This record gives sequence, structure tokens and C-alpha cells, in this order.
Amino acid sequence: MAAPMADRQRQLYYVPAMSLPELILRKNEDRRLRAGHLWVFSNEVDNDQTPLTAFTPGQAVVIAAHNGQRLGSGYVNPHSLICARLVSRNSAHPYGAALVRERIAAALRLRDRLFDQPYYRLVYGESDGLPGLVVDRYGDVLVAQLNTAGTEAMKGVIVDALGELLTPAGILLRNDGASRELEGLPAYVETAAGTVPDSVLLFEHGCTFRVPLTAGQKTGWFFDHAQNRRLLQRHVRGRRVLDVFSYLGAWGIQAAVNGATEVVCADSSEPALANIAENARLNEVEDHVRTVAGDAFGILRDLRHQNERFDVVILDPPAFIKRRKDLAKGSEAYRRLNHLAMQVLADDGTLITASCSSHLPATDFRDLVRQAAVQAGRFAQIIEQGHQAPDHPVHPAIPETEYLKTLVLRLTASL
Repeated sequence: MAAPMADRQRQLYYVPAMSLPELILRKNEDRRLRAGHLWVFSNEVDNDQTPLTAFTPGQAVVIAAHNGQRLGSGYVNPHSLICARLVSRNSAHPYGAALVRERIAAALRLRDRLFDQPYYRLVYGESDGLPGLVVDRYGDVLVAQLNTAGTEAMKGVIVDALGELLTPAGILLRNDGASRELEGLPAYVETAAGTVPDSVLLFEHGCTFRVPLTAGQKTGWFFDHAQNRRLLQRHVRGRRVLDVFSYLGAWGIQAAVNGATEVVCADSSEPALANIAENARLNEVEDHVRTVAGDAFGILRDLRHQNERFDVVILDPPAFIKRRKDLAKGSEAYRRLNHLAMQVLADDGTLITASCSSHLPATDFRDLVRQAAVQAGRFAQIIEQGHQAPDHPVHPAIPETEYLKTLVLRLTASL
């Protein structure tokens, strides 16, 4: 199955650590790595001793402190701001094919303990000791993203390891994310092994969803909210629900299945709305679900002008803050969105609101929601809080791996 290039990649990455070239850091630039982080930025490299231009993207290296002490092994990309990523601190077990396979196996053992069904994020990058790699599992089909030059160079090794450990029917590479552009990598989508259908069935909390793989967003499904969607169940029975940024209807369909009298799903994507309609039929709730196309902010304003009111409003927007420089603008977008939602929320209603922006701390997100409530003249009570699901573990030294925040609030008239 493997191409000749993949064979050469395998041979390359069996090179022992002692024979790997060194990437030497500037004085005192090793402190973050010693504290547990895995990233090296380009301005932290001693370019006099080890010029970045001497390395090729994805090349395996030993990372060393300025005094020559070896910190571990990983890979380098001279064209990226994050120019190197530490993968192994053990000199006896350097970065290479054997280590990659072992890390994927360890990730699989964790998910086997956590989940009864094979629908989850199998590998979550740095948090699973595999920087740049994301793998989602849909039964016997796997969808992977190789987001860095190092994982791209290991493509053959990764595909082989996944095949050996899980014997999937197919492996799809959705290598079309924005992060690859930052790495200087081309975007592409390809079937790396077996046969991959255009869509698959997924099962979550007793509901069935058809998920597009080749044409869906990212890897097809947002597993990170699975636990938060379980919180939904106790808040929707007998109530009218508005689900904004619906995508495939993960929230809205489950609200209908759990007894909501009416669910309105809003999204800007016509294909997504068609998928919502199909998923409503799959779960036999098509009589309780309708869709609205358009921009979320515009839809909320129109509903306000029409004096529409909902007992539950769900906000699961994309990341408004993708980079630190977007913090002010993105924070204002979160505040405005929540304020608009509160204006169509009935008295004694429930707002379920989320942010997936890693640059927005949980305390700041909570404060933005508070500001929106004050502006709307509403009294807000946080009654539940959600987090990313356990198949998205948090690396304690890398705050970027903890990104998802969900608040469940009760809103009444102002005190």
C-alpha cells in the first residue's frame, strides 16, 4: 500500500537519536521546555551555532540547550514561527517510527477505557504526545489531519501504525486546514488506505447522525462538545429551542429527541441545513425541527424584530479569536452575540453558550456573558459549566490545549 516515498520516510525515522543533527537554543531559552512545554519559537534558536536555514521541513532533530545539554528529540520546520516541536525527552527512545506507533497505541488505550462506542477523537496532538497530529474515529473509518511538517514527513509511518492498531476499512487525510498554510504545506484531501465513503453514520447519546467526511467541516464532527451536549438533556423537555450555528444539528436534533416541542436550527450553510433535515428524519423528529439560513447575527436581529421568543437558546459559534491580535474584536463579537441571544430568550429561559477560542480565558468569557446580561437587563445565574470531552485531554504545560468553554445560564428579569 505504501508508496516508495513512504518507505524512505520509514527508513529515515529509524535513525537513532545520537546521529540526529542538533538544534541549539539561545541562552535561557530552554526554560519553557524544561517546564513541560513542547514548542520552540524561531527567535529562541541559536542561529550562529545551528542556523535554521540548514534544516529541511519536518527533519528529525535533537533539541539542546545553549550549554549543550540535550533536552530531547523532535522535528524542525525552518519556515514556521513554531520552528520545532519536542516529541521525546528520553534519549533511549527518540522521535521516530517506533515512538509514533507507541504514542498512538497509548492514545487508543485511553479511549478504550473512556468510551463504549468507537466514536471519538483518537489522537489530540500535543496532549497525546504527538504534536501536529489529529485523528478522529468513526467506527471503522479514521479521519486524520497532519498539521505540521513533522507529521507530514511521517505520513507513511502514521498511516501504517493506524492500520496495524485498528485495521480500519479506510483512512482519510483531511489535510486542508489553515494551520498547514502557516507551516508552508500544501492543502489536500486524500484516501490514504482502504475505502472511505463520502459520509458515515455516527451515534451519540442515543441519536444517529449522518456525517460528511470529504466535504464536512474539519474532520466532519465536533467530538469536543459530546459531554456538553449531554448537559442539554435536562433543559429542553417541553420547551421551544433555538440552535444557532447548527452545522449538522448535533445540539438541535438531540434537543428534539429529548422532548423539545419545537427546534429552530440556524446556519449560514445550505449543505449543512440539508444535512440537518436528513438527521432529523433519521431520528424521526422532522416534525419538530425546522431550519433557517443566514448569518447568525442577522438571524437573531430578525427574530428580535419579529418578537420571537425561545425557552432555550444554544450558541456554539466558530472561534472568533484565532490569533492574539484578534482578541479585542473577537471578544466584542462574543458579547454582541450573547446580547442578541438574550433578547430572543423568554423570561426564565436557558442560554447555553460556548467559546472554542483558546486565546479567550474562561474567566474572560464568563465576564463577556455577564456584560451582555447587564446590557440586556437580565439577571443571570450560571447553573452548569462544561469543558471539552475527555478525548481532548489537556496538556498541563500547554494552555492552548484547553480551549473549550461552555456555560449553561438561567436568565430572568433584572433584579
